[in-house]
Amino acid sequence: MSKIFQPNDTPFNDASIDDASDDMDLFRSAMSGVKQIKSDKVILKKPKKKDINVDVKRAAATAVDEKFIVDHLSEGNIPDKKPSDLLSFKVPDLPLRTFQEFKKGEMTWQEGLDLHGQSVEEARAELYGFIQDCRARRFRNVIVVHGKSWTEGSGRAELKSYVNAWLRQMPDVIAFHSCLPADGGTGAVYVLLKTKEWGQ
Repeated sequence: MSKIFQPNDTPFNDASIDDASDDMDLFRSAMSGVKQIKSDKVILKKPKKKDINVDVKRAAATAVDEKFIVDHLSEGNIPDKKPSDLLSFKVPDLPLRTFQEFKKGEMTWQEGLDLHGQSVEEARAELYGFIQDCRARRFRNVIVVHGKSWTEGSGRAELKSYVNAWLRQMPDVIAFHSCLPADGGTGAVYVLLKTKEWGQ
């Protein structure tokens, strides 16, 4: 087992110094007759390509406390959402007409996830895995039920606030909007995923 010592400690004694001298004599004896190889060849490593996005990545990393990031989803700086708040988001290049059809519930959703009763950590893992799975299965439109449960005193809808933030952080999500009353109203969201159809 290794022994840990501090700079002011003296881990060596006189016996160990004598042993070191004997070891050096043996080494010199063993190396007698060995010639140094001279070479004028230098092996150079290829220079690393400069990452043109390094400043953007650095800014993103410092914008959110890294200890709160799991599965690329942050717990930091989550805006409060009330149970009755309408959630809505779309990427800038999504056609407005497509978004209008989507938020009116005119697109049939293919799979759903219910996060009722889960802790923040459980919900984050479930949501991340669900979106990854749906993307792999080439689903276009899915639904996530976050519920309207709120923190007493603050009026903050806990999971709803987190889902609103997390979906915005997922590259595979190009839009989401609170559901029609028949599908859960403001207690759930339709989620639109990337497809080749829109070049996304």
